[in-house]
Amino acid sequence: MVRTRRVLAGALLAGMALLTSAGSAAADDPSASPSPSASDGGTGPTEAGTTFRTATTIQPSQRATAGASTGDYLYWVFPADAGQRATVKATVTLPGTATRHGASTWQVDVYDGLRRRQACMYGHQTRKAAADASTVELSCVLRTVRAWSEPWANDPLPGNYYVRLTVVDLPSADLGQPVQTAVEVTAADQGGAHDVDGMLSEPLAPGAASLQQTVDASSDGDSMSPAPLGTEPDDGWASGWWTDRWIWTVGGGVLGALAAVFGYSLTRGNGRPSRVPPGA
Repeated sequence: MVRTRRVLAGALLAGMALLTSAGSAAADDPSASPSPSASDGGTGPTEAGTTFRTATTIQPSQRATAGASTGDYLYWVFPADAGQRATVKATVTLPGTATRHGASTWQVDVYDGLRRRQACMYGHQTRKAAADASTVELSCVLRTVRAWSEPWANDPLPGNYYVRLTVVDLPSADLGQPVQTAVEVTAADQGGAHDVDGMLSEPLAPGAASLQQTVDASSDGDSMSPAPLGTEPDDGWASGWWTDRWIWTVGGGVLGALAAVFGYSLTRGNGRPSRVPPGA
């Protein structure tokens, strides 16, 4: 009986160690992290679009910069897949205080592939820069992207997401002054806890339009329809069937079986008749 308990206790400890190591391995899986080319502060594009159609493509963990004039609408587009939570950070370097006439208010908005404005969970989506401020920093943390949703819901779904940066309030005399902007997007994988039973047949990725391709098409006599310039993650949309839910499902089944055997051994041991000593 003692030996059986020791064996079962060892099996339970081994199962727990397996779950811990497997979870760590899944978290450290390179496929769940940005590609080396996009990470490590990789150099991103140095311009921004001025409409949804001409939005500049960036990948997660890239830093995009652009020079603009105060009052311009600046657009970037990036991919976000199921299970990811995107964070958008924007920095605006303002012109010198000697040329400004007062405070200004800046705002960053995020839209999905259907151009539905997505709410920020938290962050500083709108900020007011004082008249003597040199920079203003904005941020927006989106909800976790779902693999499937009801048609009437406004949940974030896999596909392209557009970032729009602009000033929403400032003295009219400051319109047109030069500014420098920087935008960085990160997408963290939230794990199997956010998986749902369902998947879109196609991502919400109508893409941006390449202005140059549109001009070339018009010069060839074709219609002026926007040419798609799609973006997608480096490993594809919702690539692979593996999630860490498999680890907890298999591990939970193993631990449940071991617990059942342990309980059966205890019940069987308590039901045995006690031995009567010889000569009693």
